[in-house]
Amino acid sequence: MATMLEGRCQTQPRSSPSGRETSLWSSGFGMKLEAVTPFLGKYRPFVGRCCQTCTPKSWESLFHRSITDLGFCNVILVKEENTRFRGWLVRRLCYFLWSLEQHIPPCQDVPQKIMESTGVQNLLSGRVPGGTGEGQVPDLVKKEVQRILGHIQAPPRPFLVRLFSWALLRFLNCLFLNVQLHKGQMKMVQKAAQAGLPLVLLSTHKTLLDGILLPFMLLSQGLGVLRVAWDSRACSPALRALLRKLGGLFLPPEASLSLDSSEGLLARAVVQAVIEQLLVSGQPLLIFLEEPPGALGPRLSALGQAWVGFVVQAVQVGIVPDALLVPVAVTYDLVPDAPCDIDHASAPLGLWTGALAVLRSLWSWWGCSHRICSRVHLAQPFSLQEYIVSARSCWGGRQTLEQLLQPIVLGQCTAVPDTEKEQEWTPITGPLLALKEEDQLLVRRLSCHVLSGEGEPDLGLCGWVTEPSPLGVSQSPGFSIPTSVGSSAVMSTAIMATLLLFKHQKGVFLSQLLGEFSWLTEEILLRGFDVGFSGQLRSLLQHSLSLLRAHVALLRICQGDLLVVPRPGPGLTHLAQLSAELLPVFLSEAVGACAVRGLLAGRVPPQGPWELQGILLLSQNELYRQILLLMHLLPQDLLLLKPCQSSYCYCQEVLDRLIQCGLLVAEETPGSRPACDTGRQRLSRKLLWKPSGDFTDSDSDDFEEAEGRYFRLSQQSHCPDFFLFLCRLLSPLLKAFAQAAAFLRQGQLPDTELGYTEQLFQFLQATAQEEGIFECADPKLAISAVWTFRDLGVLQQTPSPAGPRLHLSPTFASQDNQEKLEQFIRQFICS
Repeated sequence: MATMLEGRCQTQPRSSPSGRETSLWSSGFGMKLEAVTPFLGKYRPFVGRCCQTCTPKSWESLFHRSITDLGFCNVILVKEENTRFRGWLVRRLCYFLWSLEQHIPPCQDVPQKIMESTGVQNLLSGRVPGGTGEGQVPDLVKKEVQRILGHIQAPPRPFLVRLFSWALLRFLNCLFLNVQLHKGQMKMVQKAAQAGLPLVLLSTHKTLLDGILLPFMLLSQGLGVLRVAWDSRACSPALRALLRKLGGLFLPPEASLSLDSSEGLLARAVVQAVIEQLLVSGQPLLIFLEEPPGALGPRLSALGQAWVGFVVQAVQVGIVPDALLVPVAVTYDLVPDAPCDIDHASAPLGLWTGALAVLRSLWSWWGCSHRICSRVHLAQPFSLQEYIVSARSCWGGRQTLEQLLQPIVLGQCTAVPDTEKEQEWTPITGPLLALKEEDQLLVRRLSCHVLSGEGEPDLGLCGWVTEPSPLGVSQSPGFSIPTSVGSSAVMSTAIMATLLLFKHQKGVFLSQLLGEFSWLTEEILLRGFDVGFSGQLRSLLQHSLSLLRAHVALLRICQGDLLVVPRPGPGLTHLAQLSAELLPVFLSEAVGACAVRGLLAGRVPPQGPWELQGILLLSQNELYRQILLLMHLLPQDLLLLKPCQSSYCYCQEVLDRLIQCGLLVAEETPGSRPACDTGRQRLSRKLLWKPSGDFTDSDSDDFEEAEGRYFRLSQQSHCPDFFLFLCRLLSPLLKAFAQAAAFLRQGQLPDTELGYTEQLFQFLQATAQEEGIFECADPKLAISAVWTFRDLGVLQQTPSPAGPRLHLSPTFASQDNQEKLEQFIRQFICS
């Protein structure tokens, strides 16, 4: 893998007003570099395999072990070799010549083909409700179809696409050090494109730049013009007109009207015809599954699910035999700033605003050399048709959070119901409502599955280290770990923010930070997750701390070392947002550590010594129960459990992770058969007839045999610090929930959902000023707490002429029940 800081950082120094800062870096960073131990791991995980449970045929195809050795490329690095020409003039005009050589397939007679589609013809002939047979003039309907079509798309202009690609290439090289892409992942996508089936890319949405960077990347790799499904609310009319000519798609507002509306019926038919035409023509389509950056609301996008619904419907009716879905994610060292307050979250981006943002980025680049790095993650394509067939067999009964947790919170019962949690925060829009109920569920679970973890580890080794970097991270991937978009590469700033926030909030010496950065990176690699960087440790720390310079202070001490101190105040909120990118790596261990903390809460003092906590025996059934309670409390948007995996399988996975990382050790009780004795075990009838989704690699699925199994906390020297580190990863969310429970005694209810969220956010800010817990003062955590309490039955929603209003439920109107709720949440928090 090409180093993230090679070349430009070392061979192209640029004079800047931060000369004294640069000298400070160089004098402090080279101090104890030789004392840092390199990584022990010699392999990099190849991430991106699809789910072996839901799509086993796709898992076997479009993949070969040899592609893991292809390494990485920088997609914005265009040289003379990328063109057909050679010479000194070509080296100066290579960007322009490269843009001229890109193949842009023409789109001819698209309006006529859409007008001849089955759905539109049924409306014109009056064979369906809302057609011309109900008194409408056919010519007027045709004009309305043309107007709606003009709102959705426009034929891409080849000259404009080439001109924009040339300008974008120059802009990206000014903004980024590099944009890394794994050649093996790109090879899988190119091989899928040659199969003759349409490609549908399902992506996360970190910034609006994703919708520009991904089409540029696919165009540079020879996959043609990518049609991007944009959110019309995020763009002004002038910007929408430009994006349409570059291949953008926009959902017309009439498509969200009620099912009995003739305008809505016509708009949805035209959109369906557009999607069908795109799939038949083989043009790749990009759909964002997450809400736009800065939007306060659920993680899953209602608009993205609506577009996925159109694709599913086209495949089910046989317009195309199948479609290949490609999960995509783009990670950045530092995501461009997005509005995160309630008042400005929905402000559309205009042409002038975008131009000013570009100029501001170029000006900041000219003033300093701190450019960011990016990593594009392409997962293995899988068959939509195969997923539809297999996913329906994994559906089972579910209960609401109120049914699952409220009796336990109030002390009315102790047993956790043996069922899954039903929690859906994403609203269902008009296009999705037009589908059958089972198809709506299919779309929602498909979206969640793409963003969640995929399958079990495949630890096959594929090649030795070919060119180790100074850190020991091999530049050739070694073994394949099936992960998903939610498990994309971890950037250096996320690691740095996690260390400063959860381990060294009072400051840390640079020499110590070098070793801990190396330790945490190795822990990430050993868990089958990849990192979006390589290179010298000194350069990596310089790069990440330079990007975090607004939130970090560097102090020189007399011994010549540097002291790195996070700046107290709102900057800690920014570090918490960056550290959230590391949570998927340690999520299972963090859930398990907090569950163990809840189990010990009533037995030993919170500040008791680790040796005292290690004396207690923890039964496996008690651990299962605490893990289930915490799982139900945490939002589904955070956990993103695979729909094909049951909660009890996840409990066993959490327990296995705690054992593997050394926090728990098995305790052999007198008279019990040793846990390692597998010679006399027999498959019980219950195990033989379990559903396929309930099988795991462990023999612990038979919970009746788990009653006699006990564990202790390990007494190894590193365990207390690691246990505290894992608990702190979930502390921002859990502390926000606990403060929201305490706020029930002060909140002004009834109020609208938005108004009460603003009240809670102001309370979190005031508490942060008093107690210094700034990582909890996040508006997204406030709205997550409000929605969780609504699902839990703490808050109830009633209709009113001014809109739905929240009020406190009679059950939690008493202060006693409010205190029980707060105590229930605080048992999982480790101080």
